[in-house]
Order: sequence, then structure tokens, then C-alpha cells
Amino acid sequence: MCGRGTGVDDEGLGRKIDAVRLALAVNEPAADDPVAVLAAVGGYELAVLAGVCLGAAAANAVVLLDGFVTSAAALVAARLTPAAAERMIASHRSPEPGHALVLADLGLRPLLDLGLRLGEGSGAALALPLVSAALALLADMATFETAGVTDAGA
Repeated sequence: MCGRGTGVDDEGLGRKIDAVRLALAVNEPAADDPVAVLAAVGGYELAVLAGVCLGAAAANAVVLLDGFVTSAAALVAARLTPAAAERMIASHRSPEPGHALVLADLGLRPLLDLGLRLGEGSGAALALPLVSAALALLADMATFETAGVTDAGA
């Protein structure tokens, strides 16, 4: 699950792996209890993001996920309320080893795969124009019928 993030060296990566192993060993969360896992290895920011995903789903709104951390929080939300995943869009897939696994579990295909490791919402910022364009096409593009096209190429 752990990767180099924005570019940590081998020693830094080892510290990340050790921290996750220790958190799991000390807290021993039940794998089938998303709140227990969040409490064991998450933080307040992940709890807030999971709540945002749940609130958006309840309000029938869409959440544009950015990167591994937000996707991990979204996974907690989806484990609590499976239908919440239907309201999520993955902006991109980061090179972090766990990100592809989380997206697969959510059933999401990322819009972009650019090897982004920057954070700060950069993937969502890049994907937002694609989402806007897709909405514009859906709302405004003519159909064969409205455009008066009689031969659909058959």
C-alpha cells in the first residue's frame, strides 16, 4: 500500500511502511469494520473526507476524488454505504501502489493516468474541465433526430 509519495527515499519509505505495520499491530482493527480501520490507521482529515462522500451521496451530489488519500477516505464511505460509490468520480490514478487497488475496489476508472504525485488537488483540478465538457456534451449536444440527420451511417 505504501509508496514514495512525492519522492521519499528508501529510508523514508521504510518509515512509512513501519508506521502502517505498527498502527495495524497496535490497534488490530477488524478488516470488516470500516470505522475501526479508519480509527486505527486514519486521521481526522480522512474521517472528514469520508463524511463529505457520505453527505454528497445523501444529497445526490457527485464527488470528484483526487488521489490516494481521498480515495482511501471514499473507500471508508463506500464500505459504510455502498451506494455512495455511485456518486464518485476518480480524477486520476497516482503511482502509489495502493491507489489502483482502492479504485478497483470502488469500481472506479480514473479519468487521467499521468503519474501525478503532487497532491494539493492537482489531479482533480486537471480532471474538472473533462467533467465539465462531458456535462456540456450530455446537456447540449444534438441528437441525430434534433439535428435532422436521417442516415446514421447504416
